[in-house]
Amino acid sequence: MKEADRTAIWRPAAGRGTGSDECALWRDSRGWRLEGLVVTDYHGEPAQVRYAVGCDADWATRTARVELRTPSAQRYIELRAHNRRWFDGDGRELEVVHGCVDVDLGMTPATNTLPLRRLALAIGESCDVTAAWVRFPELTIEPLPQRYTRLDERRYRYESATGFMAELTVDDVGLVVDYPGGWERVQ
Repeated sequence: MKEADRTAIWRPAAGRGTGSDECALWRDSRGWRLEGLVVTDYHGEPAQVRYAVGCDADWATRTARVELRTPSAQRYIELRAHNRRWFDGDGRELEVVHGCVDVDLGMTPATNTLPLRRLALAIGESCDVTAAWVRFPELTIEPLPQRYTRLDERRYRYESATGFMAELTVDDVGLVVDYPGGWERVQ
């Protein structure tokens, strides 16, 4: 495996629980890859969540896999996207997220990088997107309308249809450094 272009380790923001998320981002022959491991508590048991997202050269999601493991359970979801059509691991089309370009994995800040890089917003510019949202811990998928507004060189306002809003600070490659109320980067 090629050495990562960037790695990051996040921990939940104060008061948001325990654990960590370790992520690697790199460019490969097909575009971009994000792979990570979240270690957390799930209903009183230790849990590991492995994720991998493959994007094309323009940062549109092509594949995503999430696997949740606890001492008493294991489940996963596999997704494939082509021309804004989404399919599960068995090849069944997921009509509910038809038209989405990005995947949003609810257990990591890493997937915010995808629309930020793909949209390449100018300072002061906003854009509405609808992501294929993989909810955690259910590992269900549904559409999630979102808005990103670039506030300055490294800050974005993120708003979702759930009513959640946060100002994200990112590094030079678009990986989150600070996600108030969610995650903070420790490396």
